Amino acid sequence: MKATFKGRYTIDKSSVSATLVSNAGDVKLRASMTDATVVHGPSLNGLALSLEKPGSFIVDYNVAEKNARFQFMNTIKVSDKPLKLTYIHGLGDKRTILDGTLVFDSANKVSTNYDLGSGNCKMKYTYVHGGVSTFEPCYDFAKNSWDLAVSQRVFGDDVLKASYQTSSKVLGLDWFKESKSNGSFKLSASLNLGEEVKMPKITAESTWNFEL
Repeated sequence: MKATFKGRYTIDKSSVSATLVSNAGDVKLRASMTDATVVHGPSLNGLALSLEKPGSFIVDYNVAEKNARFQFMNTIKVSDKPLKLTYIHGLGDKRTILDGTLVFDSANKVSTNYDLGSGNCKMKYTYVHGGVSTFEPCYDFAKNSWDLAVSQRVFGDDVLKASYQTSSKVLGLDWFKESKSNGSFKLSASLNLGEEVKMPKITAESTWNFEL
């Protein structure tokens, strides 16, 4: 049995979270906690347990809230193209979400997200150019608005991503740096163009990995 420990520190919020993942055959057991679990002494707040079989199902359980979330995945063929389907249901919020992604080839795919409770529906087209640039226009049927995200690989495996949400007028810029052995780092900046006083919001997150 192989176990991996991951920790995350968010600079702007000075918050720490940790995750312990154990592989038991083709099933993963995960336990995660946040500041709320230990900051005022040991408690069940922020403690979550998860059972996952990649590509098949995920069951999440919030210990303090006694709330479970079920996620089931499957892939079928449509005109010889893979259609990836995901069904998500939360017992606590009584939400049911359906996700579908039709993959035309390695560079083109269309995905749809539909929330049965609210009726919200989004459709996104993803195009990967040359394996380094990604363009993702997305249409929100509920808000009747378009979002756009463009990402580019830089400095090897680093990713620089720019996005704009027309409904909220929020312009975002993210820089991702990831290492399989050491962890990852994310720096984000966002600016609401609809506000009179335009002040960017900057956040940073870091994750570190240890094998047990």
